[in-house]
Amino acid sequence: MKMIMPAARRSIFLGLVVALVARAAAQQPAELIVRNGLIVTAVGRTEGDVRLRNGTIAEIGRNLTGGAGAREIDAKGMLVLPGGIDPHVHLTPTPTATTLKGADDYSSGSRAALAGGVTTISNFISPASTEDLPTALMHATELVKNQAIADVILHVMVNDPSKWSPADVTLLADRSFTLKIFLSRPAFDQNAAAYVKLIRAAGAAGLLTMLHCEDASILTTTAERMMAEGRGALKGQNFAQSRPVVAEEIATQRAVAISEATGAPIYIVHISSERAMRAAEVGQARGLPVFTEVRFLYLHLTKERFDEADGAIYTGDPPLREKSDADYLWSAIARGTGYVVDTDHVGYTREDKLDPSLNIINHRPAGNYLQVQLPLLYSEGVRKGRITLERMVALTSTNPAKLFGLYPRKGTIAVGSDADLVIWDPNQKRTIRNEEQLANAKFSIFAGWEVTGWPIVTIRRGEVVYQGGKILAAAGSGQLAPRQHWQRP
Repeated sequence: MKMIMPAARRSIFLGLVVALVARAAAQQPAELIVRNGLIVTAVGRTEGDVRLRNGTIAEIGRNLTGGAGAREIDAKGMLVLPGGIDPHVHLTPTPTATTLKGADDYSSGSRAALAGGVTTISNFISPASTEDLPTALMHATELVKNQAIADVILHVMVNDPSKWSPADVTLLADRSFTLKIFLSRPAFDQNAAAYVKLIRAAGAAGLLTMLHCEDASILTTTAERMMAEGRGALKGQNFAQSRPVVAEEIATQRAVAISEATGAPIYIVHISSERAMRAAEVGQARGLPVFTEVRFLYLHLTKERFDEADGAIYTGDPPLREKSDADYLWSAIARGTGYVVDTDHVGYTREDKLDPSLNIINHRPAGNYLQVQLPLLYSEGVRKGRITLERMVALTSTNPAKLFGLYPRKGTIAVGSDADLVIWDPNQKRTIRNEEQLANAKFSIFAGWEVTGWPIVTIRRGEVVYQGGKILAAAGSGQLAPRQHWQRP
């Protein structure tokens, strides 16, 4: 069989993306009018109607006239929000995946997201050692085509920077993809110069680099010492102590220094502590392109949860912290030094998380969160006066859209934007229940929590995809969302 050269393979990949966008556009209904709602964006709110036509927003105003055959939804008393965007999701679209083997593929992950008001999700590609980047991207794109219901963006994990070529960086730049690098792995220290060179090259090409900021040497030596002392079980405060806050702080300082030295924009994922956030804020104050993400878990839970009988279900990297840390993170997202709130969803089942063979070194971080993030942020944030409604929209839609090259196509309610909307009942009281979870894990660590405010209709590119507790669209109706150069929020 004749080998396909990298340039040809790259062309095939780009052509496949264009075909997917065209196919998805052809599936949209003609016209839908959402009437009488309170339309909310990151910069304000107004009462009115939104006309959706052929997958995009065609008109915004009052008392819009319906065309022949137009469907209407009365949103009186409801909020009309831009669809949520979660840029930090881990899905397992094939059984042969080698990292973070959760129970969700693009289809089940989409169901959970859409039921929670999120219309665009993400996933991370980790190319196999025998697979080049163009091939990995083609395979991932085919899986999105066959499985997704929500729209999708993709990031690429860097496991060995020595294998990256200028052509690989150019390929990602053509599609405005994102890199992810782990300072938490020993390989970063072993190949630090190569990683920094790659971050510099990515920045020069207009790419954003995501960084997991925990210091590998501190994590390794701390965990090894605790294991030797017989404190390796996922019980009590062992896990929290195995990943101390200083490891996150020093890695965040290092990330800021790399951004300053290279000029490259960085996106620090799942900041969990006041000390790490303050380290990022130092860089921001100097005008560096340092952007921060807060995993929603750290706003609602603290390390005391680890003392529960099933405390291992709360494990995540980094771990839960103190209440003072949660308070500072609320302040940061309200003030604007925290840019994005998302999930770091991995579809682990309860049995996965409580596997007795796990320990502080070999554990399963994160869990099933996609369906509950927005209701919790609204109930605990907006309703309690910690953040404004506009700020919630910025954190969960507009800012991620800008940072990940989707804005203004997504992330706002404006003429010409994708018709991704959520009709939100601000007064509906709900109890989070395991049996209502649409992800394959079928349980939530927030089961039993009472919230006020709930998504009742989700619209993706003009199509009602969630209503009445049911998903109304088929697998394969989602698309790989076209991206452009990142923007500063």
